[in-house]
Amino acid sequence: MEKTFPVFAASFAIIYELAVYFNWALFTYHPKINEWQFLAQPAKNGPPMYWYGWLVTSLLGAIAVSLVSYPIVRRASTQFWLGWVVPIVVGVIFLYLFRSFFLH
Repeated sequence: MEKTFPVFAASFAIIYELAVYFNWALFTYHPKINEWQFLAQPAKNGPPMYWYGWLVTSLLGAIAVSLVSYPIVRRASTQFWLGWVVPIVVGVIFLYLFRSFFLH
């Protein structure tokens, strides 16, 4: 199973980026009223928190990708791009998406 960790890490990063961009939150937390709701919901009383939902969405997606890729990965060696290139590209894309936060 240790050969699937790079697949899990790379797929988690990619799915997390998609979840943030398209707001694929599995659930939403409204901290001001202490309420949890299923899927991404609009603000009620104060800003909602989607981060927990994005993490769970990414976790479940990465587990599914790892399970599907396990028969292939166990016979092949782990590729270099999974460990280095994918995280760097995801980081650059996040910097681009949040450029307005960093550059006023």
